[in-house]
Formats: sequence, structure tokens, C-alpha cells
Amino acid sequence: QVQLVESGGGLVQPGGSLRLSCAASGNIFSINTMGWYHQAPEKQRELVATITSGGRTNYADSVKGRFTISRDNAKNTIYLQMNSLKPEDTAVYYCYAAIIPSYGSSWYPYWGQGTQVTVSS
Repeated sequence: QVQLVESGGGLVQPGGSLRLSCAASGNIFSINTMGWYHQAPEKQRELVATITSGGRTNYADSVKGRFTISRDNAKNTIYLQMNSLKPEDTAVYYCYAAIIPSYGSSWYPYWGQGTQVTVSS
């Protein structure tokens, strides 16, 4: 079994900051790409940012310059530092990981349970 556990969501005023964390645990041989997606009410889940095991990052245009994704491979953990938050960033944020559970196996996608981020005055 593999688990992704997110933390760090909450309510913040516009212009404020939050830091999300996501830790993967369980039957893990290695992890390829990890990332964050968000889903606002009545909208589809969208990519926010991803990071490879080698540290290469990719961001949605809407968060470039405001959000920073980072990764600690030793802890199987990623972080999302969110600065200059806007009301339109309000959504449930989901952690994603492409995990290889054992040597020689294929990779499988896993998702966290989601953490709510609300940006409001």
C-alpha cells in the first residue's frame, strides 16, 4: 500500500502565503514525477506544478513567479510554497506521485486526499 498525506492548507488573505507538504509512504521502490494539482468547485482538476526526481520543474502559467515546488527525495516529500495568493487560487490541492512499488515493476499514479486552500479577505 502507498499513501500520500498532504498538509498545510487553510484560510489566508489575498497576498498571503501558505506552504503545502506531501509525504509518500508505504511500498515504494522509487518515485518518478511528483506534483500538485488543484480543483475548484465545478471545475476540472488542473496541474499546478510538477517536479521530477532530478529536480526539473514545470508550472502552470497562472502560478509562475508566485509558487515554488521543491522536493526532498530522502523523505519522499514535496512542498509547494505559495506566495502572493489570489482569490482565484482557492481550490482543493491534491498531491500526485508516479511510484514504482518494487524493482522491475511499472510505475503507478497515486493521489493524496486533498487539502483545502481558501484565499479570502
